[in-house]
Amino acid sequence: MAFMFLRETIKTYRERDPAARSYVEVVFCYPGLHSVIWHKLSHALWNRRLYFLGRFSSHISRWLTGIEIHPAAKIGRRLVIDHGMGVVIGETAEIGDDCYFYHQVTLGVARTMGGKRHPTIGNNVIIGTGAKVLGPITVGDNARIGSNAVVVDPVPADTTVVGMPARPVERRTKPNPTSFDPYGMPCDGSPDPVQCEIEGLRAELAELEIKVARLADQQVRQRQSTIA
Repeated sequence: MAFMFLRETIKTYRERDPAARSYVEVVFCYPGLHSVIWHKLSHALWNRRLYFLGRFSSHISRWLTGIEIHPAAKIGRRLVIDHGMGVVIGETAEIGDDCYFYHQVTLGVARTMGGKRHPTIGNNVIIGTGAKVLGPITVGDNARIGSNAVVVDPVPADTTVVGMPARPVERRTKPNPTSFDPYGMPCDGSPDPVQCEIEGLRAELAELEIKVARLADQQVRQRQSTIA
């Protein structure tokens, strides 16, 4: 079972990362793979109530890879952590199968409390560089989270969100299990929804300015005709 997990994870790295030139390179040179292997050990120790050993194992992994995964976190199959430095996955986080994370991703808490505090990530989710997913929210299957987005609300399945706070953007095509959007950005290049709103307001303001100028011109002409 352990061999099967390792083989399919290495294969996924090879398929999704064009920089991976060989399976040997993935095994020896990819800290994301190393962190997931360490987590398997840490999680097993944690589940056996060997809490200190589990935390110590995860601490060694963080020191070696720059990726911090709490030993209690639940991780699905074929998780790819690309680059990896600065990734933080909290204690009650849950991650589905075939997910893809970039560096500096955080699955954290929105406020201090007990119980479920961290996000639940569905299957085939891509989270871009620097994105923060906070609180006990759910990110649905096939969702895309753009780089540097701050997500504090649930994300429905097949949805792309960008911005701070994150908001959904329209896509020309619906994501599917075989699609891959680098850094979680929509393939049609949709801009930040906040920027869209700003541009819309600018357009409305320009139209109002034109209308006001026309009214002013009409008033001047009416006065001139009255005087004449």
